[in-house]
Amino acid sequence: MGMMGTLLFLATEAIASQEEGGFGLNLDILETNVINLAILVGVLVVFGRKFLANTLNERRANIEATIKEAEQRLAEATAKLAEAQKSVKESEQEAQRILRAAEDIAKDAREAILAKAAVDVQRMKDVAAADLNTEQEKAIAYVRSQVVAKALAKVEAELQSGVSDETQQKLIDSSIALLGGR
Repeated sequence: MGMMGTLLFLATEAIASQEEGGFGLNLDILETNVINLAILVGVLVVFGRKFLANTLNERRANIEATIKEAEQRLAEATAKLAEAQKSVKESEQEAQRILRAAEDIAKDAREAILAKAAVDVQRMKDVAAADLNTEQEKAIAYVRSQVVAKALAKVEAELQSGVSDETQQKLIDSSIALLGGR
């Protein structure tokens, strides 16, 4: 309420109390004396000024407190934003490090698998070659045994038919030569 509003309020109250027969202020300038009017204006100025000053001071203090609180929240938000940005940057760096490590591990695993596969293929070739050599040796041994058996059977048949000593010796020498002897 402004000063003029307070003045009007007091004037309205004075008229109402005068009509009821009580004490009141006469606001008619011609009927009132100047001293009463000066006192009334002085009281209104003194108390109105204090009231207005107090109200303005309270409002100013509230505004200052609100501004300080907003500045503090801004500072906190700025600090949290900086911290979040730092965290994001660290997370990105960590993700890049993990990605590089995973690529290195995958490369090492690939090379190890290829090396093991090469060793396994070579081992299979060696086993196959060894098996082939074993089978070849078995076949040669079988053929030799068959040749020996046939040679011995031929020698026996010729011995029974009465071969000369000289022929027998040649036959034995040729059989021994066939068998891989001296």
